[in-house]
Amino acid sequence: MNAHLSALLARRTKIKEQVAASRRQFVCAAAAFAAIPTGCAHAPAGGAFFEVRAFGAVGDGKTDDTQSVQRALDVCASRGGGTVFVAAGTYMIRPIRIGSRTTLHLDAGSKLLGSATLEHYPLEAAGASGHESSRAGLVTCEGGDYVAIIGRGVIDGNGRVFVKDDLSYPGKDHDPKATRQGESFMKPGPEGFPDGPFARTNDRPGNLVRFRKCRNVLIAGIGIANSPTWTTHLEECTDVLIQGVDINTRDHTLRIPNDDGIDLSRCRQVRIVGCNIETGDDCIAIFGSHNVAVSTCTLTCKSTGIRVGYNGGSIKNCTFDNLLIRSSHRGVSVFVRSKDDVEDISFSNIIIESQHFTGRWWGKAEPIHVSALLWDPEAQTPGTIRNVRFHNISAIGEAGMLIYGTPDSVIEDVMFSDIKLHIRKGPLQSTYGGNFDLRATRDKATAIFKHDIPALHCERVKGLSVTNLKVTWDNDLPEYFTSALALEACEDVTVQGFTGKQAHATGAAIAVANSKEVVIRNSVAAAGTDVFVSPKNVAGRMALLDSDASRAKLLVDPAGGTTELHNNRVY
Repeated sequence: MNAHLSALLARRTKIKEQVAASRRQFVCAAAAFAAIPTGCAHAPAGGAFFEVRAFGAVGDGKTDDTQSVQRALDVCASRGGGTVFVAAGTYMIRPIRIGSRTTLHLDAGSKLLGSATLEHYPLEAAGASGHESSRAGLVTCEGGDYVAIIGRGVIDGNGRVFVKDDLSYPGKDHDPKATRQGESFMKPGPEGFPDGPFARTNDRPGNLVRFRKCRNVLIAGIGIANSPTWTTHLEECTDVLIQGVDINTRDHTLRIPNDDGIDLSRCRQVRIVGCNIETGDDCIAIFGSHNVAVSTCTLTCKSTGIRVGYNGGSIKNCTFDNLLIRSSHRGVSVFVRSKDDVEDISFSNIIIESQHFTGRWWGKAEPIHVSALLWDPEAQTPGTIRNVRFHNISAIGEAGMLIYGTPDSVIEDVMFSDIKLHIRKGPLQSTYGGNFDLRATRDKATAIFKHDIPALHCERVKGLSVTNLKVTWDNDLPEYFTSALALEACEDVTVQGFTGKQAHATGAAIAVANSKEVVIRNSVAAAGTDVFVSPKNVAGRMALLDSDASRAKLLVDPAGGTTELHNNRVY
């Protein structure tokens, strides 16, 4: 044991000596920089180091350090690459650009703070920062290869400066007359909407951190905060790893509009691992991307934790695993709003907490939302959502889960397995709840509209499998809550291992209407069930098999129909 301990101590001493030697080399290299800095002839093995203070950066939070930081980045790239090192301090900057084979290392205690002057962000081609701005973002890399931003420092977009001090704007993307609450829907109080968002100004800087047409991108360890628009936008990038990053607008209580955490546009081979994201808008949004893996992240927002699809190209082969989604308007969502398909998407091992928020944030407290309809003004017909899997999901929400296809876009092959959902009471259910939120739509009357809320509502789905779904409810919920499972215009449905009851004293635990080929087996009516299964206008086979309805008042209603009943317990 003593010999082993001695060896460990000797190894520790050697490591300390190596670290000290590297530090001496780094200081020597930094001191060698002159008015026009040269390469680091004595840099540590593994690449050249370029310290921004050696290029004149001050880091006092007042001096404009843009030129010094940019010179360090330019020299690094021109010398074949290396590491640009930012020591502790606050460096106020205008937009900067990173070149290929460059690592921007933000040391602990360092901050790159975006200028508060809008004119410091040059105008660019439309779409360079999504659809929210035509101006440059703060940190950009375009066409780079082997590019990284790492460390324990922070990039701060100063986003609060670029929105109005106004919380009263309700938005124009819906018709309140179509909602359950009518004209009183989404009316601001004396202080506006407490949950935000702030009203947008006419112009804002672009996405805070942008990578465009890059390969081999690494973002690790840093904080990215207070973006005026999307926080981190990767467009047409390949081989991306985002790991251990803290993205947030906590300083402004998650009320900055359009401050998405991570947006992927037409990317390939992306991994997002171990991140914490707290934003007003979507935490992670994916457009037109393939082969995306997201895991071990914690997500909090006033819109959607994970959003897959909308427009911008087809989406294929995306997995989302081992996630914690807290206090979000929606947990996870899958959208088609254009001609592009979304397929082969998997969500697994996720804990979701969803709730209502005041204001115009999209969502109505759904833990899971999947919908397909047309919004894109240039598309003739919508794409299709197919092959979506939800496995081992535990959710507590103030509304139910929604799967909503349309006659023009039937959703295909959806599987739920091992799902536990509890519907709880919430303070905003009477003023915001009892509506489906399908924004954005071409018709404002169908953007947010009155609808009863089952725990799981599936409409126009072909090929639906629901296995081991357990639904429970708080007492004294609003009257608009209905069945635990509602099937409308669905085809080829298998329900197995369901346990639950309706929300109130009367009604059906499972309601099936205008559907085709539905089989329910090995399921259990929970205590307090009124009607276990209510089938209406079902074509083809409608079967209830090997199930326990002993705690239900009625097995099937209406009775005497064509429902196939076999080996069900009723007493």
